[in-house]
Amino acid sequence: MEFTEEQIERYARHIVLPEVGGIGQAKLLDARVLIIGAGGLGSPLLMYLAAAGVGTIGIVDDDTVSLSNLQRQIAHSTSRIGISKTASAKETIAALNPDINVVPYEMRATVDNVLDLIADYDVIADGSDNFNTRFLINDACMFAHKTLVSASLLRFDGQLSTFKAHLGDDHPCYRCIYREQPPPGLIPSCAEGGVLGALAGAMGSLQATEIVKEILGVGDSLSGWLVIYDALGTNWRKVRVKPDPSCPLCGTNPTIHDLSIHAQKNST
Repeated sequence: MEFTEEQIERYARHIVLPEVGGIGQAKLLDARVLIIGAGGLGSPLLMYLAAAGVGTIGIVDDDTVSLSNLQRQIAHSTSRIGISKTASAKETIAALNPDINVVPYEMRATVDNVLDLIADYDVIADGSDNFNTRFLINDACMFAHKTLVSASLLRFDGQLSTFKAHLGDDHPCYRCIYREQPPPGLIPSCAEGGVLGALAGAMGSLQATEIVKEILGVGDSLSGWLVIYDALGTNWRKVRVKPDPSCPLCGTNPTIHDLSIHAQKNST
């Protein structure tokens, strides 16, 4: 593709990288990434993807900006309290890189809409804040053959991985690590347990890095690995994760064949 003079200047530090170059930057400009959640993880994620030149960014969130968000959700500002997070995120991206096509979805990802939401995107980024959504997105990406880059936060700890279980071989899914959702109340939410604001920036930035690598096809994928960050101890661990043959979703004899399990959970 032909770059404009402005694009050549904007993406100059990418283009000089041998692993990116003009061909790689063109891939980024053609790429489509869907972000689930425009909160603590989604904020740095959407900003770095926009800065990198990811051409189309979809953002799914049904919430509005509140004052308590601003300690970590850097895509929003005090002046935008009360407006939708998707609208606020779109405004932030427009100010950062007006070339980016932002597609806001002011809704929550549900069993009824998730397959339609992810259908037109190359990579799905899970920055949600609840287990219902995390398991739903994992299962939907498996059935839709989509690459999923997922991060999570609580207190001073973060986790990150990439899931490509639809490719088989050595690619596990989220359920290979966490078989089922924990019982309600067992693990506190960020609102209940708290979260270090800057930790969201660290994990969201790592999530953006892994997505860019997946788009470019460079480096080592995190599929088959789980990165664990203990901010208090300044300790990073990279743990090998093998596919679980007994996984109910991607194992040798799966028991989950569609998303109806989520409709059943929501009806109880």
